[in-house]
Amino acid sequence: MIKTIKKTIKPSSSSKKENSHLYPGKEPDIVERSHTKEFQGDVLNMLYWLDLKTPRVKANFSDFDFIKVAHHGITKGSVDSLASHLGISRKSLAEDIFNVSVKTLERKDVNTKLDKKTSSHALEIARVVQHAYEVLRDKDRVKLWVNRENKALNNLKPVQLFDTLTGLNMVNDILGRIEEGVYS
Repeated sequence: MIKTIKKTIKPSSSSKKENSHLYPGKEPDIVERSHTKEFQGDVLNMLYWLDLKTPRVKANFSDFDFIKVAHHGITKGSVDSLASHLGISRKSLAEDIFNVSVKTLERKDVNTKLDKKTSSHALEIARVVQHAYEVLRDKDRVKLWVNRENKALNNLKPVQLFDTLTGLNMVNDILGRIEEGVYS
């Protein structure tokens, strides 16, 4: 059973200005966020992997909204959270997946916004990780699965394919096969 916690959000006027281009219109007073082991496949749960806290959430969050978030940029702290959830080092995430120097990433403050390419890439990884969670239903199993060699992926670890969009799609396809009960 999924337990939902309701939080009242009172954004400051600066955060309102900061995010006004993301979600035009009336700001909701309450955002529902699931904080259990069983996540639904909604946006808030996908953003969980990036520890992304958005003061405004639309019920029908579309791919265009993801583009807006990527353009706005996610923080270095979100990337650190993603590395932790994946069970990989920040060095590996920076150099092997995002193709940036770990020193460049380390110099940035936790709240520093990253460029849109890195932000978009991190959002796509979070989307695949959320799919893995929906299939495997346990954060530790997700961490183990993405770091274990997979025969269906030519004996590569799924995380080794996170550096390209094609690789992310391949991992997502394998998860879909597992979900449908096809041997993978």
